Amino acid sequence: MLDRYAQDLAGLAVRGRLRKLAPRVGMDFASNDYLALAESPELAAAARAALARGVPIGAGGSRLLRGNHSEHEALEEDAARFFGAESALFFSAGFTANEALLSTAPQREDLILYDALAHASAHEGMRLARAPNARFAHNDVGAAEGAIRAWREKGGRGRVWIVVESLYSMDGDRAPLDDLCALAEQNEAFLLIDEAHATGVYGPGGRGLAARFEGKDNVITLHTCGKAMGVAGGLLCLPRVLRDFMINRCRPFIFATAPSPMIAACVRAALKIIEAADNRRAELMSRIELAGAELRRLCAIEPSGSQIQPIIVGDDVRATTLASRLQALGYDIRAIRPPTVPEGSARLRIALTLNTRKEEVAQMIAHLREELARLEP
Repeated sequence: MLDRYAQDLAGLAVRGRLRKLAPRVGMDFASNDYLALAESPELAAAARAALARGVPIGAGGSRLLRGNHSEHEALEEDAARFFGAESALFFSAGFTANEALLSTAPQREDLILYDALAHASAHEGMRLARAPNARFAHNDVGAAEGAIRAWREKGGRGRVWIVVESLYSMDGDRAPLDDLCALAEQNEAFLLIDEAHATGVYGPGGRGLAARFEGKDNVITLHTCGKAMGVAGGLLCLPRVLRDFMINRCRPFIFATAPSPMIAACVRAALKIIEAADNRRAELMSRIELAGAELRRLCAIEPSGSQIQPIIVGDDVRATTLASRLQALGYDIRAIRPPTVPEGSARLRIALTLNTRKEEVAQMIAHLREELARLEP
C-alpha cells in the first residue's frame, strides 16, 4: 500500500532532492526574519498586552460565522491606511492569500499572465483558477506585452491579470514595477504584486517597493506578515469591491477557520514597529553592502543587491554538499533545489538578517570562498 510513496522518496534521495526537517542550528543565514522582529521584546510585549486585554488565541470559526473578531477588522483598517490601499483582507498565511486571490478573482474569459519565477503559491492559485494562464520570461516586460497581444489576436476579450513579485524570493532581484504598471494601464489589466520579501525592508516606513502604486483600481498587493514583520499571515490590499467579492466567493476564506485574533493583534503592533524601523533598515542595508563587497572581492560573485543572495552551483548534490559543509562550520545555510528553482540552478540561498552581526557575515563569506574552492567540478 505504501510502496509507491517509498519509491518516490527513494527516487528523490538518488537525485539529491530528498527534503528533511532540520532544527535551528548555527548562525541565521536562512530565515526571512530580516529585521529580527520574530523574537523581539517589542512583539513579545504586544502579545502580552493583547492577552491582558482579553484577545483570544483562537477564532473559533470562520470569519462569516462567529470567527470574525474586532482585531481582524482593526488590523484590516490599519493595514489599508498604512499601505495606502482602499481596503485589506487578512489571511492566515501569505501562501493562502495568493492562492485564494488567483483561484477566485480571475474569471473564465480572463488571462493570468505570470512571471516565470512567480512563487509556488501563485502557481497553486492558477491551478485552481477558472482562467487560463501563460508565462513570460523573467522580468521581460516586452515578452509580457507580446503575450497579451497574441492572446488578444486569438480572440481573448476578458481582463489580463499580471502576476509578479516585487523582490524575487530565490534570486533577490527586483521587478521593473514602473514598466509593469504602465503595461497594465495600457491594457486595462490588473497587476498583482507580491511584496513578501519587500514589506518592512523597502519603501517609506517599510511599505514595500510597490508603495507608490497602492490604491490604484487595478493594483493588488500582497504583504506577508511572517517575514520582516516577524509574525504570521498575509494581507491582501485591494479595491473594496474586490474585497467584498472575495468575502462572498473565495472558498479558502469562506470555509476556513479565521486567523488567530492574537496574531492579528501582533500584526497590528508589527505595522507600527516597521514604520518606525528606519534604524533597523539602515543596519540591514549595511550588511547587504558588506556582503556584496565581500562576495565580489573573495568569490567573484556579483551580488543581488538585496538581502537575498543566491550562490548558484547548478548540480543538486553539489548544492547540498556545500550547504552541509557550511552548516558544519556553524552557519545555518540551506540548499535550494528544483522544483523550487529551475532545473540546473540548484543553489544556496543566503539570507541577510539582523540576527547576525557584520563580522559574522564577513566570516561566513570567507568560509564560503574556501568551500567553493573545495567543491568537485
